[in-house]
Amino acid sequence: MATTSKVRHILDTIGGMFPDAHCELHHSNAFELTIAVLLSAQCTDETVNKVTATLFQKYKRPEDYLAVPLEELEQDIRRIGLFRNKAKNIQKLCQILLDKYNGQIPESHEQLTELPGVGRKTANVVVSNAFGVPAIAVDTHVERVSKRLGLAAEEDSVLEVEKKLMKKVPKDEWTLTHHRLIFFGRYHCKAQNPQCGVCPLLDICKEGKKRMKTGNSRKSNP
Repeated sequence: MATTSKVRHILDTIGGMFPDAHCELHHSNAFELTIAVLLSAQCTDETVNKVTATLFQKYKRPEDYLAVPLEELEQDIRRIGLFRNKAKNIQKLCQILLDKYNGQIPESHEQLTELPGVGRKTANVVVSNAFGVPAIAVDTHVERVSKRLGLAAEEDSVLEVEKKLMKKVPKDEWTLTHHRLIFFGRYHCKAQNPQCGVCPLLDICKEGKKRMKTGNSRKSNP
């Protein structure tokens, strides 16, 4: 498992590669961010941004989402995976916001996770990006990179990965590290075609060494 110096090396290296990493979901307030992250489950940020470009013009408040039939909202987000279920959750979420929170997104992590369609990852994204509360949201990129670089074990659950990162990464770096790990996984250490040959962390990446060894073996044995 990663030592303190190894963790620092990883964070500094990835930070140097992606110093300006940020949330790529387009939003202008906590409400839009919550809707965008809810839509992003099993869907790319790029697709979500295409949908929300028009969605956020049509629906600006919780009341707006409740003013249309469910079927209309489904059509508005039909390019998103699981759009029917997400449309239901959006309307349920909006009703709760009006009933309990005066139409506002609650700032408490616990309250956020009680909203329909909002899990731990979504809540972490919202509290860190909208309210400035340090958090590490573990998505598929963060999980993959953490395991490849030895920040977490291969058998760890998403929650275990999050807890290990929270222990290893200084708290004031949680949010930025979350963004940088996502950028590193999305644009460099990809799931299928990681750029191992030019990776500055190859020397500490078991996955990368294995891939490079396999690749060299294939080249020498056509």
